[in-house]
Amino acid sequence: MHGPPFPLSGGDLGPGSLHPEDMQVQPLKGAPPRELGKAGIMASDCEPALNQAEGRNPTLERYLGALREAKNDSEQFAALLLVTKAVKAGDIDAKTRRRIFDAVGFTFPNRLLTSKEAPDGCPDHVLRALGVALLACFCSDPELATHPQVLNKIPILSTFLTARGDPDDAARRSMIDDTYQCLTAVAGTPRGPRHLIAGGTVSALCQAYLGHGYGFDQALALLVGLLAAAETQCWKEAEPDLLAVLRGLSEDFQKAEDASKFELCQLLPLFLPPTTVPPECLRDLQAGLARILGSKLSSWQRNPALKLAARLAHACGSDWIPAGNSGSKFLALLVNLACVEVRLALEETGTEVKEDVVTACYALMELGIQECTRCEQSLLKEPQKVQLVSIMKEAIGAVIHYLLQVGPEKQKEPFVFASVRILGAWLAEETSSLRKEVCQLLPFLVRYAKTLYEEAEEANDLSQQVANLAISPTTPGPAWPGDALRLLLPGWCHLTVEDGPREILIKEGAPSLLCKYFLQQWELTSPGHDTSVLPDSVEIGLQTCCHIFLNLVVTAPGLIKRDACFTSLMNTLMTSLPALVQQQGRLLLAANVATLGLLMARLLSTSPAGYPAMGGGRACPCGPGTPPTSFSASLRTTVS
Repeated sequence: MHGPPFPLSGGDLGPGSLHPEDMQVQPLKGAPPRELGKAGIMASDCEPALNQAEGRNPTLERYLGALREAKNDSEQFAALLLVTKAVKAGDIDAKTRRRIFDAVGFTFPNRLLTSKEAPDGCPDHVLRALGVALLACFCSDPELATHPQVLNKIPILSTFLTARGDPDDAARRSMIDDTYQCLTAVAGTPRGPRHLIAGGTVSALCQAYLGHGYGFDQALALLVGLLAAAETQCWKEAEPDLLAVLRGLSEDFQKAEDASKFELCQLLPLFLPPTTVPPECLRDLQAGLARILGSKLSSWQRNPALKLAARLAHACGSDWIPAGNSGSKFLALLVNLACVEVRLALEETGTEVKEDVVTACYALMELGIQECTRCEQSLLKEPQKVQLVSIMKEAIGAVIHYLLQVGPEKQKEPFVFASVRILGAWLAEETSSLRKEVCQLLPFLVRYAKTLYEEAEEANDLSQQVANLAISPTTPGPAWPGDALRLLLPGWCHLTVEDGPREILIKEGAPSLLCKYFLQQWELTSPGHDTSVLPDSVEIGLQTCCHIFLNLVVTAPGLIKRDACFTSLMNTLMTSLPALVQQQGRLLLAANVATLGLLMARLLSTSPAGYPAMGGGRACPCGPGTPPTSFSASLRTTVS
């Protein structure tokens, strides 16, 4: 070592206390000299590879002893450089790394990171680079990556990503690399993403990427990981910065003419905000997708584009597609491609189904169904609608073919749920075509809906499932309950008008299941629940159930008289109608309930078994203070 010891005063290294040659690490025997940032102490040299043989390196042990016994910063720094000389790059294992950490501790790296002045002849960032290198080495150990002394450095590390400096400075580049290694190691821990978001890392990463300085590609990769792990928190903490990144990515996507546009297709879905997508981004994304999908592509090139289009459709409906001839052609192309993919995946037996791609195609088909049934301001012309309906009919036939082969062991898989959803969307608008196939599938649909309803009832989270319903498949994991009944109600409403499908539904126990579902959903509208945050889908589902029951009252009155579930339903209608009409915005539901109650009351009053409230020979079990003793009286009280 050259020069006197350099004690740290007030947490800073004193100027002039360290000569530049002190920063040079002695080269390993047979290896070329390496500058700071390439030395053995850098994080890249601390990654474990092969474990050392049994027995300890005596030279390393001697240097570690010197490191532990160092009396000042100069001695500690010198011993640390000797340690790097004794450890060959790639040969350090976890135990050796941990012993080095025990000898160094966090005090020395902390003071290096907070030093404001460097020795004469050294750049300002040299000492900070050394501190970051030590932290990166420690972070290679998952236990140390969650150490409070590492986590509280996140704000400091984040500032290094956006610090200005010479882009060709090797030491500065090494510091940036090691900073990303530290942050990536923290992000890989269970609670790491939360700590990074709280420490301002998301904004720093966005600025680093937009600046396109050294390491900006690492910033984007880490951003992708954080968005995948904690999307909501990221947008909450750094929405303006993330929108700026989205604008940049969208513009790059629109201009790209090489293979990078396919890579952007995979990244862009993660950067779509949970709120409104900026209009300029939508224009760029649509223009880029139009060029991609209008070309002859292989499946690996086309599939990411279809998934991006599906995310846009799920987030924005058809608002991202421009009106006019170009927009209608683009939408027709999207739906055509989606239907072809669905048929290729589901009609051929024995082939592996790419569930994520097919689910994306379902979303595009659902968009096509919505546009084909829209009477005003539709993007499609009538000839295009006729053509797309015919193409979608064939794709729905493939979906039915697939569902007929689903066994009990697969009924709880998200892809099956997505397949039932697109079928429900089709049946809500079209039940005359594929009637034979639909009737053949009805027993499965009833059993499937019943299974998922019972699973959700046991978990007591059906309302949350309804609120969080999405067409995209979830990450593979434990079985989960979903509200399949809500998706099937509109189609069943149409089918209960027809004799054949209605008989199948009755035979399979659908009316009893619908009564249970109605009563369960009705609880969400009771005064004990906050109806102001009630999803619209709950009220729509209740209204559709009323329509199905009305169909059964008219076409199958005997069922209403003999099935006990309708007696429970009648009791609920009577007791709940007075409170329902007092709720603001529930008039349409109240009208449906009143109509259904009056028609059911007429049938049940003539039932041989009688009905308590209808005077059927049994006393009302409700006791004093109960509602009026007939539905008509209840209705009169409500109206008055």
